Amino acid sequence: METIAGIKRFMDDNADGMIELQELLTSIPALAPENNGDGELKKANALKDWLIKRGFDNIDVYNAPDKRVTSGVRPSIVVTVQGLEKQAIWIMAHLDVVPPGDLSAWNTNPWQCVKKGSKLFGRGCEDNQQGLTSAVFAALYFVENNITPRYTIKLLFVADEENGSTYGVNWLIENTDLFNKEDYVIIPDGGDKNGVNIEIAEKNILWLRFHVLGKQAHGSRPDTGNNTYLASCDLALRINDFENKFNKTDSLFSPDYSTFQPTKHESNVEGVNIIPGEDIFYVDCRIIPTYTIEDVYAEVNKQCKIVEDKYGVKISYTSLQESESQQTSKDSKIVEILSSAIKKAHNQDTQCIGIGGGTVAGDLRRIGIDCAVWSTLDNIAHQPNEYCLIDNMVKDAVTLAVIFI
Repeated sequence: METIAGIKRFMDDNADGMIELQELLTSIPALAPENNGDGELKKANALKDWLIKRGFDNIDVYNAPDKRVTSGVRPSIVVTVQGLEKQAIWIMAHLDVVPPGDLSAWNTNPWQCVKKGSKLFGRGCEDNQQGLTSAVFAALYFVENNITPRYTIKLLFVADEENGSTYGVNWLIENTDLFNKEDYVIIPDGGDKNGVNIEIAEKNILWLRFHVLGKQAHGSRPDTGNNTYLASCDLALRINDFENKFNKTDSLFSPDYSTFQPTKHESNVEGVNIIPGEDIFYVDCRIIPTYTIEDVYAEVNKQCKIVEDKYGVKISYTSLQESESQQTSKDSKIVEILSSAIKKAHNQDTQCIGIGGGTVAGDLRRIGIDCAVWSTLDNIAHQPNEYCLIDNMVKDAVTLAVIFI
């Protein structure tokens, strides 16, 4: 089909432009205050300027108030290209990234997009600038060629995805009328190396912070204290064992079971010979939708009481993030549209899956909007030496453009 051939030529001809956009975006760290950053404003402004220079003329910015950042706002950008039909299809990516972590583990500067062969290295190059860039150039095909797309294109680049979306999509849901339940959403923020998996469901997410209070003592006199580190270890192991308690499986997901992983642990005492009287640790729970978060809370409360009685400590906990998501039907229109585009563009058949990670799809599904999470990527998000394959970026831009012809 000549139109698809034309789209492919356009994307191949603009591969260097995609790399240049990646270079721009990577050079501006967009870290949340939780990660000792100052938000997304500088990156959002740079992206907006780039979009205007390339001919996009319908751009809106929505600023969520956040006193923790210098600007006082966390911006999200909406770009509209009017289509022949009233039906709108959103393509959503996020502006923020995670910290680089151990710099010694990087072979390049994480805040510089470095091209090595077929790959672009840098923090954010895959998560989520690959999807963002593919979306931009899919829309650019229609803008630069003066072609009206079939559906109205809505590009949405949100803030705060990496830390729960309080200042991103959730703020937009609560404070704007952007979203219509008749609209469809594609989120290029998860996928597989072949670009054939369409994510239609997510595990329920629960992040917990545990605060254990006991009695500090000398390391040689545990009989005079209440060792909170020991209590924390016991509780962490008990929660990890929830994988045996909440043991139902769902083949839609990989892994197909619920996970309960102790992760972060805060510093307690400075000396080896001090029994700590206070301890703080965190747990990341990813729960298949067969179980509710309330089910997990009930078991957490039970185990906290057991550990309190065993060690003579007091335990409190708070939720840092919790999310229960609905499932998009395998037979939904957005899955059909996306699957058809992948077949037309690349002659590939698709399959529907669920994931353990959280995306903005979960927030939108809860208000009744059908979402499909999809991309072609190597899944190295949040790792040192994060990279994007240039061919994947170009390929996905083709797929996204084919949706609108």
